[in-house]
Amino acid sequence: MQPRLIDRDQLALSELLDRALNKGVVLWGDATISVAGVDLIYVGLKLLLASVDTAQRLKNDARTPTSAAGTGAAE
Repeated sequence: MQPRLIDRDQLALSELLDRALNKGVVLWGDATISVAGVDLIYVGLKLLLASVDTAQRLKNDARTPTSAAGTGAAE
């Protein structure tokens, strides 16, 4: 059996997906349907696409306080 060669498009897509899962991607948007200036439907979207490791790292980074240098405390 010969080794299967990967198409460039498949390689680019796999690299893009790998980077997106490694870094994390945030999609944030909203849409409003209105008639005659009256809002009828509002749809908000907040989506985080990341690997489990990246999501846990981002969660831990958000909980970790920043350094004391920006708070005016003397060292």
